[in-house]
Amino acid sequence: MDVLKLAAFSHNKQGGNPAGVVFYNEFPTAEEMMRIAKEVGYSETAFLVKQNDGWRVRYFAPELEVPFCGHATIALGAALGEKFGENTYQLFLNDSQISIRAEKDMKATLQSPNTKTENVPSEFLDKVLASFHLTLDSLNPAFPPRFASAGAKHLILFLKSRELLKDMQYEFDETRKLMMEKELITISLLWQESDDLFHSRNAFASGGVYEDPATGAAAAALAGYLRDINWQGKNEFTILQGEDMGVPSRLNVKYTPTKGESIAVSGEVRRIIDS
Repeated sequence: MDVLKLAAFSHNKQGGNPAGVVFYNEFPTAEEMMRIAKEVGYSETAFLVKQNDGWRVRYFAPELEVPFCGHATIALGAALGEKFGENTYQLFLNDSQISIRAEKDMKATLQSPNTKTENVPSEFLDKVLASFHLTLDSLNPAFPPRFASAGAKHLILFLKSRELLKDMQYEFDETRKLMMEKELITISLLWQESDDLFHSRNAFASGGVYEDPATGAAAAALAGYLRDINWQGKNEFTILQGEDMGVPSRLNVKYTPTKGESIAVSGEVRRIIDS
């Protein structure tokens, strides 16, 4: 078994979120893929099998299978580009079909599953805020808390200041229970710097990982969320993530005005060389 180790959404060949990519002729069992994901130790590993005119893909975190993972999709896009050339490849996920465009210089652009948002029950929000040592007053009132999905479900929370984002701390076990209750993949904390620049940190306790340095699925969900709340900013923006972890990552996002439509998320990829 050959696991490709790639960091997606890197910037100038630094940072990015590590992902494993594994090509198979036939999938092993889910238990075996989970074992491999734990052994690799990254937040997600993508497993691919050729299927008709595209690729069947499954994503595993160390503690669970996830329906869609953006950074692992960007990573596998770069891997497909290296193996088979620049092209747009169809990907068949557990619950949806998407595409990835492999570009030169180890870059890729994914088209996410369709988006949707829903309100957050106030009692649940209070529990999450308490677990993060935050209050309602910590939140930016211009961006109401919501669940947002683009192939995977996230909780979107905008903070009032960059300092609050920098100081992110949370109770891991309690947060994991809350996330499992609502089938959340990440809790996305954000701060808006401008109409086309956001800073983000993503708690991934549900997957057994304290924090994700770059989260493409959450980036797509954020775009759907901004569209649903009729945000008046730009429809192309950049997310800076991982900075407070010392793993700088850059995600570029573009969306149409039509609610529910797929989101384009792009980034560069670098190879990880084991020391």
